[in-house]
Amino acid sequence: MARIAPHDDFALSRVTPEARKPWFGIAVQRFGQVSALSQFLLGATLGYGMTFGDAALAFLLGSVILEVIMCIVGFIGQREGLNTALLARWTGFGEIGAALVGLAIGISLIGWFGIQSAISAQSLDALMPGVLPTWLWSLLFGLAVTAIVAFGFLGMQWLANITVPLFLVLVGWSVISELSRHDLGTLLTSPAPGPHISVWAGTGIVAGGLIVGAIITGDMTRFNRSRADVIKQTVVGVTLGEFVIGLAGVLLAHAARSGDIVAIVTSSVGLVGLIIVITGTLKINDWNLYSSALGLVNFVSTTFGKNLHRVTTTIVLGIVGSVLAAAGILGQFTQFLIVLSVAFPPIAGIMVAEYFIVRRWRGELDASREEGVLPASAPRIVPATIVVWLVSSLVGYFVTWGIPSLISLFLSMVLYIAAGKLGLVRGVGAVPTRQADPAEAAAA
Repeated sequence: MARIAPHDDFALSRVTPEARKPWFGIAVQRFGQVSALSQFLLGATLGYGMTFGDAALAFLLGSVILEVIMCIVGFIGQREGLNTALLARWTGFGEIGAALVGLAIGISLIGWFGIQSAISAQSLDALMPGVLPTWLWSLLFGLAVTAIVAFGFLGMQWLANITVPLFLVLVGWSVISELSRHDLGTLLTSPAPGPHISVWAGTGIVAGGLIVGAIITGDMTRFNRSRADVIKQTVVGVTLGEFVIGLAGVLLAHAARSGDIVAIVTSSVGLVGLIIVITGTLKINDWNLYSSALGLVNFVSTTFGKNLHRVTTTIVLGIVGSVLAAAGILGQFTQFLIVLSVAFPPIAGIMVAEYFIVRRWRGELDASREEGVLPASAPRIVPATIVVWLVSSLVGYFVTWGIPSLISLFLSMVLYIAAGKLGLVRGVGAVPTRQADPAEAAAA
């Protein structure tokens, strides 16, 4: 899952050297992004279908894939000082392609909205059994978050400062409480409680859990001072988040012999834990919905020249996410992560292949970077890129051997480089770039 900053005028400028920040603070933000309820759920899912050793290996391989993608894409963001939405315009996608990337991220966030609404619905049902069916709780919770985002988003900021630390306390409390009732050696060596998940499939699930965040890593690394800072913040933030929260979920799944996050929490810490889960999910889901609405509004505006009303768009998407929750999207969690793990790596593959090898628009980035501005224009659309993205994603999904995320990643690089050598990487149309004025750039 990923958090996306709202689009604003400051996004139309490069980050200045004075605005660069120490790596440790950004590493803490990255750790906060990883150490969320979704990561706990992912660990429980793997723990239910894998031994602890296999799950640890899957987390290791998945984390390496994520960190390599984050570092390479992060290097580009750090060098150019541009966020992902802008950078994509000159790294193979063009204006419409960049809007499509934003739309894909928005669609994935609606999926996360539905999944986490369903988790809260199960928690509410456990707190008040029999009052309402779970599917109705899903609808009501999703619609409540929708109302908050549409009409009172700014009032939710304080909740993050409370629920994020409480969630970390909940994880520690759950682990200590549950492990005190079990032999740790037995949990480490016991067979999987549920249907078997292979290491390769588990690796794809781990990669899918944070792949959207990996693709938009330039949003963070544009504030870094050096490549070394990009590496340090990525390794520290992601490794700690993946292993601390993920493996805690694995252990608790073995202890509770369940992949049901609500059952695990209630067996470990009871009703207080459920309340923390509900409030934490509320805070995460308002960002999911808000960012998804921004992605759709930006896509329609860029592609069709139509300006959607943000509140109306938010309400429509909130209803869609709530219906998904009620329809049982939580039961498709594993499949959801597999789709993410093959659909998003090609975005990184195309950006890296364009920036470092094909370099069709690299000269424009280099020249404008020296002047501290954006390139004067961007391609409207690059058809070859859309084809490469689609083909790579489909091959990664349907090929059943190896690690799907790596297959789609490397195939996209190979296909894009081949298209570049054949002269097929060409922009159709051009659009002038609106530059932020000096006052805006200084404020940013």
